Amino acid sequence: MIFAALTEVLDPEPHNAALNMALDEVLLASCTAPLLRVYRWAQPAVSFGYFGKVADVEAAWPGREMVRRWTGGGIVPHGTDVTYTLIVPRGCAFARRAPEESYRAIHEQLAVLLAAHGAEVRVTTIASNPISAACFENPARYDILAAEGKVAGAAQRRTRAGLLHQGSIQSVARPAEVGAQLGKTFTTMLTRRPLTPDELAAGNALAAAKYATEAWLRRV
Repeated sequence: MIFAALTEVLDPEPHNAALNMALDEVLLASCTAPLLRVYRWAQPAVSFGYFGKVADVEAAWPGREMVRRWTGGGIVPHGTDVTYTLIVPRGCAFARRAPEESYRAIHEQLAVLLAAHGAEVRVTTIASNPISAACFENPARYDILAAEGKVAGAAQRRTRAGLLHQGSIQSVARPAEVGAQLGKTFTTMLTRRPLTPDELAAGNALAAAKYATEAWLRRV
């Protein structure tokens, strides 16, 4: 297990793309212990990394709701995937691990969960040569692969507050079951609490001020 204890922030209501990104940032800013949030999308959406190009997203997914992530990485479609975020405060030893080490540890645990659901997967130790801006067409080191290709990837950001790890698991036969079991994949001491009204309000405010703006989307 990765964490001695972990709190899952229950957030069952689907949100628009900007609010989903904003809530992760709000939770990171105030966290004092490791948090997990598994979340849903109000409509099919696409997120892309902080350094990504809007033109690439528009060409690959015309007409879809788009949002620029605070983390890096490529283009990720959302809607039927299991989308989750791990938030680890700076004072936690895990947040101070090297990026590849923390990435590998998280994906090794996810691979165990997916295998328990009958998926034949492995954690790759070799990165492929990029062929496009699409995240799931470009396996990175320690991504999770199946015979058909990459099934789980993630991106990270480190700030003075701690570690933000945003991940997506694609092509899951029973996504609701996998999402519900994520917390116990990372710890033996899992507690759960609802997203608070104050956190939701702060998320809405940040979404309006940042993630839903053209300035953020297009980085102009």
